[in-house]
Amino acid sequence: MEATAADVDRAVRAAHDARAALADRAVRAAFLRSAAACLEAAKDRLVETADAETALGVPRLPGELARTCYQLRAFADLVDEGAFLDVIIDHPDDTATPPIPDLRRYKVPLGVVAVYSASNFPFAFSVPGGDTASALAAGCPVVVKAHPDHPATSELAASLLREAAAEHGVPEAVVGLVHGFDAGVELVRHPLVAAAGFTGSVRGGRALFDAAAARPVPIPFHGELGSLNPVVVTEAAAEERPDEIGAGLAGSMTLGVGQFCVKPGLVLVPSGGAGDQLVKSLTDAVGRVADGVLLDHRMRDNFVAGVAERAALPDVDAPVSPGAGGAHTVAAGFLTVPAARLAAEGAHDLLLEECFGPVTVVARYATEAEVTQVLSRLPGNLTATLHLSSREAEGTGSGAALLAELTPLAGRVLVNGWPTGVAVAPAQHHGGPYPATTSTSTSVGGTAVERWLRPVTYQSTPAPLLPPELRDENPLRLPRRVNGRREN
Repeated sequence: MEATAADVDRAVRAAHDARAALADRAVRAAFLRSAAACLEAAKDRLVETADAETALGVPRLPGELARTCYQLRAFADLVDEGAFLDVIIDHPDDTATPPIPDLRRYKVPLGVVAVYSASNFPFAFSVPGGDTASALAAGCPVVVKAHPDHPATSELAASLLREAAAEHGVPEAVVGLVHGFDAGVELVRHPLVAAAGFTGSVRGGRALFDAAAARPVPIPFHGELGSLNPVVVTEAAAEERPDEIGAGLAGSMTLGVGQFCVKPGLVLVPSGGAGDQLVKSLTDAVGRVADGVLLDHRMRDNFVAGVAERAALPDVDAPVSPGAGGAHTVAAGFLTVPAARLAAEGAHDLLLEECFGPVTVVARYATEAEVTQVLSRLPGNLTATLHLSSREAEGTGSGAALLAELTPLAGRVLVNGWPTGVAVAPAQHHGGPYPATTSTSTSVGGTAVERWLRPVTYQSTPAPLLPPELRDENPLRLPRRVNGRREN
């Protein structure tokens, strides 16, 4: 049932009233670990429900659920450690210019966070996913706008998170859930919502981003919107391992029926010679991929129409034709085009836009100058990948220059790998320049918690009035920096 404006208001106000229950870091950490345990205990029900709504199947869904539980526990460990509070203390120094008073800084939670679920990740980027886990770790209650592609999965996951909250005396309202397009708009506009996290389309994300900025009090909107994820294959790399690169590309672009936000959508490959062998290997591998089911018929229709429009452009060929499969399926494929067609503005700009589904564009370049020209026209991306030969990887040739060209384009730059698969690790960054994301933050990894915090400095504050986190005796045993020196 779609939520009304009154329903959204009740959910947000209840979440706002529950903030104090998350103030204790020990309680937060225990809650997150219990949430992981509750999800694991209900694994069969969750996978069955999600498969009925998304057709993502096995082994994808159990793997995604395992990743989600790991992520919850990783944030619990982060909360226990406390370094994310970024405690910095400077004692008074009258000899400095200007003099330094007593300053004590740390980070506090923003408040209620609106979370917008993704269609292609019913667990990891939806109700129990990274936005929810990181917000709860920061001490922020959440109200999740469920994705219409998996409402039953969303309800079940929310009920399990609330069950975990109740185990620790935390009000169930710390995890609110609403359904419906209008509810999503009402949510980002609600005066008690302090920030928002979104994963979805450029069109939908930009509309919500604009609404967040247009509020009387604008709020941070951390949106992941879309990404082409370019790949550059050097001529030496193509000569060294054409079959390996072709097969690897086929596996990456068709993984999950091409429904990953980090799918490689544009691949620059040398024309002629070893580049031809790479394309042949790609043709053989993609030709063996079975038809697949996309998340819903709207996405299927958009994919079929999108690849047809791209294939009709001049000088575009389809060694393996992507498009409609059976009544409910799609066929994987790829398109080729001379890179020169993409080097200047024109009708072929359509090939520089993300097409959701199992398709990629292979741009054949004649010179390194064409590579540079195409890269200079790309928008921001989540990832950018460079395939080098073994000699180039040792510093011989243009590898360093190409890496420097790719770095401004993406938040994660890979060498001799494939972007599909985003490890949940402290050093991970899942974000990038617009339109990949609307901010410079990450939605994966421990630093995702920073999105839901703001720094506060207390100046010349009497010790009895200071929060425990900022007292000289460090009663909470937090890692901190005091007078420029790190203490653990």
